[in-house]
Amino acid sequence: MNYLPIFLDLKKKNILVVGAGEIAFNKIKLLLRSGAIVNIISKDICSEIKELLNKKKVFWISHTFSSTYIHKMFLVIAATNNIKLNKRVFQICNKFYKLVNVVDDQSKCSFIFPSIIDRSPIVLAVSSGGTAPVLLRLLREKVESILPLRLGDVAKIAGNWRPIIKKKFDNVLERRRFWEKLFNSIFVQYVISRQTKKAIDFLMKMIDEPNILRGEIILVGAGPGNGSLLTLRGLQVLQEADIVLYDNLVSLEILDLIRRDAKCICVGKSAGIKNITQDEIIKLLISLAKKGKKVVRLKGGDPFIFGRGGEELEAAKNAGIDVQVVPGITSAIGIAAYTGIPLTHREYAQGVIFITGHKCKNSILNNWSILSDSSYTLVIYMGSLQALNISQKLIFHGRSKSTPIAVISKGTMIKQKVFIGRLDELDKVVKFAINPSLLIIGKVVLLHKKLEWFNTFNELNKIKHTSSIVNLI
Repeated sequence: MNYLPIFLDLKKKNILVVGAGEIAFNKIKLLLRSGAIVNIISKDICSEIKELLNKKKVFWISHTFSSTYIHKMFLVIAATNNIKLNKRVFQICNKFYKLVNVVDDQSKCSFIFPSIIDRSPIVLAVSSGGTAPVLLRLLREKVESILPLRLGDVAKIAGNWRPIIKKKFDNVLERRRFWEKLFNSIFVQYVISRQTKKAIDFLMKMIDEPNILRGEIILVGAGPGNGSLLTLRGLQVLQEADIVLYDNLVSLEILDLIRRDAKCICVGKSAGIKNITQDEIIKLLISLAKKGKKVVRLKGGDPFIFGRGGEELEAAKNAGIDVQVVPGITSAIGIAAYTGIPLTHREYAQGVIFITGHKCKNSILNNWSILSDSSYTLVIYMGSLQALNISQKLIFHGRSKSTPIAVISKGTMIKQKVFIGRLDELDKVVKFAINPSLLIIGKVVLLHKKLEWFNTFNELNKIKHTSSIVNLI
C-alpha cells in the first residue's frame, strides 16, 4: 500500500492554493465542498475563480508566494505552470511539516487526491496511486452506476435514529442485526424514492418489534477457487457472517473476502487424515446458530453438488433453525470453462453426467452401462484414488480405450494445469496432477487445444520420454 487512505476534516480550516488557473479551480471546488477556507496566491486569476472571489467564497492574499504564508495553513496545493515555483512550494512545506500536493507531479506530493464517489455522508475514495488514472475513471463509473443517488439520505436518517436504537438495544449484536435487517428491507427503497414518511414509519415499527436474536445457517458455494467467480450474493453473506465454517477447497482469495471480525473455523476433510466428522460439523453448525450467530457454511463449488449441503440443510431444518442457500459455480462447470472444454457439444456430447469417484469402487453404486455411453461427457469429482478402477469399469462396459480424458488440477486458478490422455492410461495420467483434481472423460476433451483461453498449458507437453501417455490433441 503506497498511500494510507484517510478522510480529513477540513471544515473551517485554512487551505493555501498557489495558482489560480483551471486546474486550481477544479481543486478549489472540491475544497469548498468539504467546508475549507480557501486562500489563493497568484498573479493571474481565471474568470471562474474571479467569480468565487466576488462572491467571497475564496480569499486572495498575494501575487507572489512566500514561506510566511504557510504557517497558518492546514495543507497546501501548488497548481501552477512554473516548475521552479512548484518545487519551491514543495520544499518549504516539507521543511515546516505541512501536507502538500503539487498537481500533476506525484514525486512532489505528501498526499494525493483520490477519485471520489460522493453520496454524503457516504463517501467512497478510490486511488491507483497515480499509476492508472484511466482505469480508475472506468472503475469509478462502474461504482457510481450501482450506488443510488439518494443513498446518503439513508445514512442520514440512520444517523439521526442511532441514539434511540442504542437505548432500545443495549447488546451490540442485537443492534447490528437490527441495522442489517433494516438496510435489507423496503426501508431503503422508501428513502431512495423520496417516501421519507413511509420510511420513518417502517423504521419505528421495526423498533417496536421484539428483536430476539435468531441464529441462522447459510450454505454458501464458494465456486471452483478463483475469487472472481464468487457470486455477488455470496460476497454479501460473507460480509455479514459472525462465524464461517469452511472447507479445505476454499481458496485464500475467497477467505480474504470474509468480514474481518468474523470467526473462521476450518472443518475440511482430507483423504488419509483423521478429520472432523460430518456429524460433528452438523452439531457445531446447530450449536452456534442456537447461540444467535449468523453461521456461514462455506463450501468449494456448489453446496448441493457433492457438498453434503442437503444433509446439513436437513439437519438445520429439523432443529428449527432458519436457513438460506447461496448457490456457487460448481467445480465441474467452472473448471471446464477455464480449460476450454465444453461439457456438451452438438457434435461430441448430447449430455453430461456428474459423479463422485471415491465410491466408484463398489459397482452397485453406479450404473456403469449408462456411464459408459460415449454420447455423454462424464465428469468425476474426487476420482484420482480410484482412477484405475474407473477406467477398467468404463472400458469393460463399452467405453473405447482411446476415449479422450483430461485431468485438471488447481482449476480456474493461476496455477491451473491440464493433463490430456486416453482412458486406458487414466491411472498414469492422474499421477502427474496435484490433488484435488477433476476428471473429464469424453470426446469434448478434443476441443481443449482449440478452445483454451485461460493462462494454462498442457503439462504433458513438458514431459519427455513418456510414450505411455498419449496426447490426443
